[in-house]
Parts: sequence; C-alpha cells; structure tokens
Amino acid sequence: MIVTSVKEAGKGRWAVSLDGRAAFLLYRSEAARFGIALEAEISGETYRQILEECLLKRAKARSLYLLKSMDRTEAQMRGKLREWSYPEEVGEEVIRWLYSFHYLDDLRYARSYVAQKNGVKSRMQLLRDLQARGVSRETAQEALSLEGEADETELVRRWIEKKIPDPEEAGEKDVARLYQFLLRRGFQPEDIRREMEGAGLALRKR
Repeated sequence: MIVTSVKEAGKGRWAVSLDGRAAFLLYRSEAARFGIALEAEISGETYRQILEECLLKRAKARSLYLLKSMDRTEAQMRGKLREWSYPEEVGEEVIRWLYSFHYLDDLRYARSYVAQKNGVKSRMQLLRDLQARGVSRETAQEALSLEGEADETELVRRWIEKKIPDPEEAGEKDVARLYQFLLRRGFQPEDIRREMEGAGLALRKR
C-alpha cells in the first residue's frame, strides 16, 4: 500500500489516504512512529499494527464514552464510527466487541424507548421512531409486545382535550388541524373520528 495523501485534519491529527482512498486518522506522533509520509510504502503488517495498536483501541474507548451518557442502537453506533473516520474493519470489530459485553442491545434500547414513550405516542409512531433509529421492525414489535401497548383511544382522547380544551370555541380550522395532527402521530383514522365525535367535534366541516 502506498501513502497517496497526508493532510492536516485538526487537533494534531493527519488524514491519511492509501492507494488513492481515505484510510484513517492518526496523531502526528503515531504517523511518525509508523513512517507515514507521502509516497511511503506501508506493508500489510504495518497496516494491521496501526489498526490494532492505535485505531481499534481508540475506537473502543470513544464508543464506551459515548454509551456512558445514553444507550445507542447498533445503527447509531455504526454511524458514529463512520463519522469518526474509522476504517470499516475497525468498525466491525468494535461492534462485535460491544455486543460481546452487552454494551449494545437493540431490544433493550427499544424496550427502554417504548417504556418512556408508551402512553404518549401511538404504536405506529413508536414503530416509526425506532426504525428511524435503526431498530428492525421485528425488534420494535417485540419491544412493544413485551412492554405492553397503551390504549390508543385513550391517547387520542387526551390529545383532543389538550389541543381543544373547549370544543364550543373550536373553529373549523382548529378541528382540521387537530385531525391532521393526530394522523401524523400514527393514530388510526377511525379512532380519531370516534373520539372527536365523542368530544362534539366530528360533525364540524373540515
């Protein structure tokens, strides 16, 4: 492998490219230690040393620090590792290592999220939120099943009372906005109509 680019990347680091492709970030002292210089040839053994002795160790430490503040999904952690410019093989090894110690667990993450948001968000919105965070649909559904699902008609009722506390003063635009608001949150149209009708709102023209 040939070093084809060495550029300053801030904070005392160099962005190194090998054979024309971005490879990794190294601190200046590390680059000097491994003989990283423009057009220098890097052996496979040296490359493995860089990964194991510098990048992998640093990636594990940064991942653990990130997980101290809050749990993360596998997809979120992979995104962070890419953002930090670690090579793919380092990222894969870090993910395996985190799973081996149960630092990563998408089902645990999903159950915790559902427990916090159940009773506030609809089942559909919870599923959407979890999938947006990289949790598989199957895992999200399992979390919902394990944590128990909230009564969605009760949730709709609460939102109606919060958004329109006095139905007598609600105009057509207020009712239309409320209907669209509840639809966007994943509630079923039939549940919305039924609860709005019960609140004296459904018969208004939209």
